[in-house]
Amino acid sequence: MEYARVKLAGRDQAELMGICEEIKEIAKKHGVSFRGPIPLPTKKLRVRTLKTPCGDGTGHGNATWDRWEMRIHRRIVDIGANERALRQVVRLNIPEGVKIDIELKEKYENQ
Repeated sequence: MEYARVKLAGRDQAELMGICEEIKEIAKKHGVSFRGPIPLPTKKLRVRTLKTPCGDGTGHGNATWDRWEMRIHRRIVDIGANERALRQVVRLNIPEGVKIDIELKEKYENQ
């Protein structure tokens, strides 16, 4: 059975889940198989910088650091490869901060 694997990645978890729900509704409307959303591990991008430009810290002998972190959430959704359903998935309004990849697969890997 041919299916499409949709990979989603973005900083806002609520946006990702909203898109997954829209894909799920499209699958139900067209009567095609649907699996997911399958959560993948979250990537944590961390940057630490000194607060002062001279590098001395606070003056008490301890350096004061700013800690910045950005989390990238990822999801996988499998949907049956119905032409009408895939056409509607491609037409979805994707927010600017979300990356989406769609690839066609031949059959489910578990079977």
